[in-house]
Amino acid sequence: MSSKKDSYWIPLADLMTVLMVIFLFMSVSYMIVIKKKQSEKDKIIKDFENSKIELLSELRQEFNEDFKQTKWNAVLDSNDLSIKFVDERILFDYNKSEIKEEFKVILSDFLPRYLKIILQKKYTDKIGEVRIEGHTSTEGGYIYNLKLSQDRTRNVLEFLLGLDYYKSLDILEKKRLEYLLTANGLSYGRSLDKNGQLTYRSNDSVDNVKCRRVEFRIVTTSDELIKKTILKMEK
Repeated sequence: MSSKKDSYWIPLADLMTVLMVIFLFMSVSYMIVIKKKQSEKDKIIKDFENSKIELLSELRQEFNEDFKQTKWNAVLDSNDLSIKFVDERILFDYNKSEIKEEFKVILSDFLPRYLKIILQKKYTDKIGEVRIEGHTSTEGGYIYNLKLSQDRTRNVLEFLLGLDYYKSLDILEKKRLEYLLTANGLSYGRSLDKNGQLTYRSNDSVDNVKCRRVEFRIVTTSDELIKKTILKMEK
């Protein structure tokens, strides 16, 4: 009787062993796939992070001397790759949208050098938009200032398109800029405090002098591409 029981249990034990080995193999394979996907995600994120760092470095190297208060009085924000022109005295006259001559001189120097960096082939799939943003003080109504800020940014974009630098670009470069460039009037929706921080987040008092500004902001494609890549990997 004992031998019959043994002959029954031994094959069953072997079967359990085989099933455990198969389960272990599947678990290890799944872990390898997950690890590979995570590695690919990390690589994509790292690649775009490096591109942002490289862009920031190039902008600093190109404009560091110009940003000084004694020259352009502009600020480069490392968080969102925006360049803020904050000297209201040279931008526009009060309640006017026409670009002042002092600002035209700055733009004529700034824009060709700025766009030359942006149009580099290595950033073709890294930059999704270049926003020209107009910001006003909180004086007057929101809609009035919205129109004022829109008129100002439209005039800046129109000035850019009239530069000899833009006219000298080839067709593909012009199409690329037409795709990237947008003019955005934001009224006083993103007002700043005395430290140059958004009052929406800091809850500090508005500094109307700092609010009146024009910004050039580079929007990268990193968020969109990372999301698409992650969704594709999860299928």
